[in-house]
Amino acid sequence: MAPAEPVRIAMWSGPRNISTAMMRSFGNRPDTRVVDEPFYAAYLDLTGIDHPMRNEVIASGTTDWRRVADDLLSFDAEGISVHYQKQMTHHMLPEIGRDWLARMKNAFLIRRPENVLASYVRKREAVTLEDIGFLQQAELFDLVADALGEPPPVIDARDVLEDPKGMLAALCGAVGIPFRDEMLAWDPGFRATDGVWGAHWYEAVAASTGFGPPNPDVEDLPPHLLRIAEAARPIYDRLSQVKLAPVAAAD
Repeated sequence: MAPAEPVRIAMWSGPRNISTAMMRSFGNRPDTRVVDEPFYAAYLDLTGIDHPMRNEVIASGTTDWRRVADDLLSFDAEGISVHYQKQMTHHMLPEIGRDWLARMKNAFLIRRPENVLASYVRKREAVTLEDIGFLQQAELFDLVADALGEPPPVIDARDVLEDPKGMLAALCGAVGIPFRDEMLAWDPGFRATDGVWGAHWYEAVAASTGFGPPNPDVEDLPPHLLRIAEAARPIYDRLSQVKLAPVAAAD
């Protein structure tokens, strides 16, 4: 009998969520291999957009999205039963195919748009609605939900920070893998699995050893950011309606 393929988890979020902390959590499992934003180089190459470390990102990755998808579908390694993909929704340009998603366990990580924007502009001042990935997240969510006939797993960043064990146990159950306590804490520092862009974006995560408490919600934004938040808010609210609840701790 041929060995079972790894469970391929595509975790879809926009930037400035807790997506890298989630990658750390899964990367700390001995049965898991993680991949960091595999379509980033293709996204930059196709759009020509100016991002921090643009040239380094393109040089370090694969700009042919078909090759990226093939690599995600073909990954297999002895002793690895979970392949966790940190995926950015805004990287999924219209010209990038979607058929490969059918072989993934697709899950969606959401965060209040005001909090996303306040964090984003500390690292990159220029921002649009498309940059923070809410529109693309809604499109991908609907595509997956239509294929499944039911909503795929959704988790809220604040819920994870408030109850890491309960929310990670809920997520693991939803994608069909066992929860492991190793997911709750990790050693500080950068990882070989981090994208080269981690030098610009991952300072806080590199200093972390686990999920910290949530920061207070951002209430005040300048008008240009408030307009973006208001456009993203209906998407966040809609996905929030089907988000997972934490699994109660066992006695």
